[in-house]
Amino acid sequence: MEVILKGIASAILAYTAHYGVTKFYNYVCVPDGLMGYLSGLITVGSPICKVSVQVMTNTEVSYSSLLLMGASRALVDTVLPGTAATTKDVIS
Repeated sequence: MEVILKGIASAILAYTAHYGVTKFYNYVCVPDGLMGYLSGLITVGSPICKVSVQVMTNTEVSYSSLLLMGASRALVDTVLPGTAATTKDVIS
């Protein structure tokens, strides 16, 4: 059960980081409207905006990987009941 909670906490953390950086990027690097479009021509190339895009990319990959692993584990447990690994199995 602890492993499941850690997986859920990891997914929530990855999504929260992704969401926060996306909002930051939208606000600082490419604001809405015509002035945002024009200022984006300059700000998108700044180091902070480049880092923001990298963080968005990495958190998106982490989040989607966690979702895929969770879904595939649930599918395996449904199709083959009784194959769930216990902590003893993992340590041994």
